[in-house]
Amino acid sequence: MKCFIVFSICSVVLFSGCNRKNTQQEEGKLQAEPVIKGNLVQMSLSAQQHIGMIVTPAAITQLSEYLRATGTVQPVDSRIGAVGPLARGRIVEVRAKVGDRVEAGQTLAVFDNIEAGELLSQEQSARADLERLKAQSIPAIRQAERSRRLADIGAGAEKDYESSRAEEEGIEANIRSQQALIDGIRQRLRRFGIADDSPRGTFLTSLKAPFSGVVTKAQASPGDVVDAGRDVFTVADLSRVWVQAEVYEKDLGRIRIEQSAFITVDTYPHQSFEGTVAYISDVLDPQTRTARVRCEVANHDLRLKTDMFANIELPTKVSKQAIAVVASALQEVEGKNVVFIRHSPTQFEKREVEKGVTVNSQTEIVRGLKPGELVVTQGAFHLKSILAGGELGED
Repeated sequence: MKCFIVFSICSVVLFSGCNRKNTQQEEGKLQAEPVIKGNLVQMSLSAQQHIGMIVTPAAITQLSEYLRATGTVQPVDSRIGAVGPLARGRIVEVRAKVGDRVEAGQTLAVFDNIEAGELLSQEQSARADLERLKAQSIPAIRQAERSRRLADIGAGAEKDYESSRAEEEGIEANIRSQQALIDGIRQRLRRFGIADDSPRGTFLTSLKAPFSGVVTKAQASPGDVVDAGRDVFTVADLSRVWVQAEVYEKDLGRIRIEQSAFITVDTYPHQSFEGTVAYISDVLDPQTRTARVRCEVANHDLRLKTDMFANIELPTKVSKQAIAVVASALQEVEGKNVVFIRHSPTQFEKREVEKGVTVNSQTEIVRGLKPGELVVTQGAFHLKSILAGGELGED
């Protein structure tokens, strides 16, 4: 009898415990299930955590659309200088090579200038003639003065004075002409780098850098004979460079001259170089239907190297401040654009909105949303599925 009573009591306790457990499970299940009331969806915190829901306050955002292109770094045409001899000569010494950074006026090479040698000979001959004429002018001046005094006192004929005076003036004219000849020769020598006070026994002249920059081409070796006009060195001032890209015809209307451009290169992934659009070609490539666009960029530290690949971002005409949401926040329900607004920790409202432009995955909201309202940016698709009576899915 006692055994039966103990067994009965254990059975009752076990049965009561099972009922309590089943009731708790049913209550938890009911709490986890979403509830729909009109445009409101109620979802428990555990369910929100399960789908990874994220809510973000709506805020006014700067929407700036960018046109992206790839290009290469090139020297600016007006900052490229070709260096070559003005006369035929033979290279004696080369002092610069490709890649060297040079200063303005620095000697790149020395060569034996054949024409300079001829000019120096002409200068010496002209100077000798000048000295001879100056020597002749002294007695001519004295003779003219003597003839004038004799004519004044009536001891000499007037025509003798006039003749002496004409001879003096002729010599002075020859002196001026000879001096002009010498000045012209000296001017030509200065073009070859031979100053007026340089020793006249040497015919060596220098090829000098026209400005500070980098030697990008060198085509000379000691002993080479070069003719006038041949480019021996090329110096590029790379303190400013072009980043040149090809832009498709359909995108040309989105950019303009002097607008900002932002340049990045793989070598410096965390650095951006700012420049401006300096040139848009008026001619399209008939094969690719693209036009050449050049952006001028400051390069004072010479980090940008010629022919380096670069990424270009060009802000387009779309640039304004507006309320915007990410693409995942915007859903379409019954053909209308909606977002979900959180009113309480577990309650969300379906709100119809009017959208504007989409820029870089940000969509402008023209109507229906105010700054500060809490918008579901991740998990909105699940709320939409609940409203539609469908299965909960992943974004």
